[in-house]
Amino acid sequence: MIRYLFLSICLLAGLARADLVIEITRGADDALPIAIVPFAGPQPAGSTAIADIARSDLERSGRFKPLPYEKLPVRPSSGGQVLYNEWRGVNTPYLVVGSVQQTPDNRYEIRFELFSMDRQARILAERVVVQAAQWREAGHLISDKVFQAITGVRGAFSTRIVYVNQYKQNGKLRYRLELADADGHRPMTLLESPEPILSPSWSSDGRQVAYVSFESGRPAIWVQPIGSRNRQKLTSFRGLNGAPAWSPDGKRMALTLSRDGNPEIYVMDIATQALTRVTNHYAIDTEPRWLPDGSGLIFTSDRGGSAQIYRLTLADKSVKRLTFEGSYNGRGDISPDGRYLAMVHRESGQRFQIAVQDLQTQVLTVITQSPQDESPSFSPNGTQLVYATRRGKYGELGIASVDGRFQVRLPAQLGEVREPAWSPFLK
Repeated sequence: MIRYLFLSICLLAGLARADLVIEITRGADDALPIAIVPFAGPQPAGSTAIADIARSDLERSGRFKPLPYEKLPVRPSSGGQVLYNEWRGVNTPYLVVGSVQQTPDNRYEIRFELFSMDRQARILAERVVVQAAQWREAGHLISDKVFQAITGVRGAFSTRIVYVNQYKQNGKLRYRLELADADGHRPMTLLESPEPILSPSWSSDGRQVAYVSFESGRPAIWVQPIGSRNRQKLTSFRGLNGAPAWSPDGKRMALTLSRDGNPEIYVMDIATQALTRVTNHYAIDTEPRWLPDGSGLIFTSDRGGSAQIYRLTLADKSVKRLTFEGSYNGRGDISPDGRYLAMVHRESGQRFQIAVQDLQTQVLTVITQSPQDESPSFSPNGTQLVYATRRGKYGELGIASVDGRFQVRLPAQLGEVREPAWSPFLK
């Protein structure tokens, strides 16, 4: 089966930035061994080998432990060269092999196959045709296919993250809204400003982001297509304009406004910009996020005496408290299947960590150990979280499995990073 990969190349006016650096800080003891053989054939000049991209992706998921190249007994490049008896002494239930050929029109045809060594059977065989600029996308696509074939869960390696990079220039703070692959590579600047940028949020189709910018001297919510500088100011009311969140159908935006005096949750019809106020309480209500089916929102409120997370049903405006453990729970995010609630959690003192609550069993698990973690955002397949953390004086991103058993850090090479948001699957 030929699968042609036509992926848009973002023509961003900003300059490319240094990649985030991946550092594995906690490995999963039950990660599944997998052998990924270096692909035979050419590759674009200066690019990372396809097998290296796939190895990094699968290892970063926490589900797999790639076999070191030096432990490969042989290096086949096609299924016809795979002899199972040559792998009997190697503890690897899965094997990936592949090859690359350059086409007459200077594209790259990449063939790859996945084998179950226990069943002695090929379980995946595909090929991808890409241009040189799409080389990393091809590597992520291969990782997605392999991940799904083995786990039954759609891979999220081809998705992206947005985040805020804060840095100093001539002694003054500046801010960038940046876009990068989910592994931190190929960062590009969407917006650069001398004033703070906050709360980036993805549209449901992955083609736009909303964010808060203080560039006019007060907060305003903007919407910007990926790959374009033609953005639109959505709100700039008196007082607070914050925490935008796109609805699953892409037609509405939840946000926090203090236009009527107190911070409340509103829902805007994006086409008409008509506003509906959905909370009405003397406490501070903020940080809305949509339930996956669009029937309601979660939000943070101190209406119970301390910041906790609540669920709002839009049909009848009923509110139910969801979190009870700890002195603070905020900045919630719901997993795509609606089962898990991620949050910034404080048990006591000044340690803010990422916790995940199973909404079926109500069990809450603290999954990070750093003292200043914030802004959790689920991957679109619900298996991982990206969040902001600190190491010493510097802010960086972290990625953790939902159970916390596997964690990586993505420190920036320039400035510090915060406010991450993981994209949905591109529609």
